[in-house]
Amino acid sequence: MESTPTLLIYVAYLVLGYLIGSLPFAVIVSKLFGLADPRGHGSGNPGATNVLRTGNKFAALLTLLGDAAKGWVAMWLVAKVGADGTAVAFTGLAAFLGHLFPVFLRFRGGKGVATAIGVLIGLDGMVALIAALTWAITAAVFRYSSLAALAAACVAPGVAYALHGPDTLTLVIGSMCLLLIMRHRPNILRLFAGTESRIGKKKSAP
Repeated sequence: MESTPTLLIYVAYLVLGYLIGSLPFAVIVSKLFGLADPRGHGSGNPGATNVLRTGNKFAALLTLLGDAAKGWVAMWLVAKVGADGTAVAFTGLAAFLGHLFPVFLRFRGGKGVATAIGVLIGLDGMVALIAALTWAITAAVFRYSSLAALAAACVAPGVAYALHGPDTLTLVIGSMCLLLIMRHRPNILRLFAGTESRIGKKKSAP
């Protein structure tokens, strides 16, 4: 039996990854905890940072873990059914796209930082560790979640290239980080304007 998946199986992997990535843990967790819709805070995106702005740190932590886990779980599932490395990598990218453009929220999703970390863990633990440390250090020093995400997104592709060269893994990581940076365009403008909200600060949506 030929081990290489057919095009149809590849498409199935990508659809599965996208649907898992579309699960809006920020909204799910907020409803379970009786919190306000996180899309009514800060940037208006369904993510852990806006859940944190509701004042519930535990709910924000659960959201962070859920968003990270869905990227990793999607990759783990397809690997368990026999997907090759290329299919697994692109399934992770599909999960990331699901978070950015979730079908369950009319394609209006989050920035993708936690999901990107989950995908990186599935692709290469060292790249994920360095990206996570970059995020944590930048966030601790400057107190801007967006700046921390941008710093991690700039570092990860370089680390991937240094470790793996110009292969599929590096391509997927580079594409994911480019999308993440593009999703942070409003934050970049606010950072330059000095109006970006700091971590832990509550801010109502306009």
